[in-house]
Amino acid sequence: MSIKRIARHLVQHHWRARQIFPPEVLGRIEQAIKQGEATHSGQVRFVVEGALDGRPLFRNQPARARALDVFSHLRIWDTAHNNGVLIYLLLADRDVEIIADRGIHAKVGAEGWERICRAMEAEFASGQFERGVISGIEAVSKELAKHFPPAGAHPNELPDKPVVM
Repeated sequence: MSIKRIARHLVQHHWRARQIFPPEVLGRIEQAIKQGEATHSGQVRFVVEGALDGRPLFRNQPARARALDVFSHLRIWDTAHNNGVLIYLLLADRDVEIIADRGIHAKVGAEGWERICRAMEAEFASGQFERGVISGIEAVSKELAKHFPPAGAHPNELPDKPVVM
């Protein structure tokens, strides 16, 4: 466990996520998800967590493991075509993780998701959080549209509203 990481999470904490992602930015992110989902039959969720605290922090839980917990907790795996995708940002670590259900993951693969994550992180490094998230949503939607095009009426199985933890 890194003392530096603990300090960063304790200092950064949750208020930072709300500062970087105020309601108007969250609204634009929600619109990007809605627009993307009009082009495919998949489901996209965006979650930003300011910092870990308590047990996850002191167990030194990596962002990937935390993203898997969030994916499960939000039941993103529970879509009809197994094509739900979580874009998770752990702000204190500036780490993006994409967790995709088996239906879409089998088609895109870890390298495809990793490429999108790195592009988002590059935007974040230059302070462009909103642009990075929206670009990531667009890239994920492009993959979903390629492999799961819209077929007739497709219900919105998961909320489009971003989650700030």
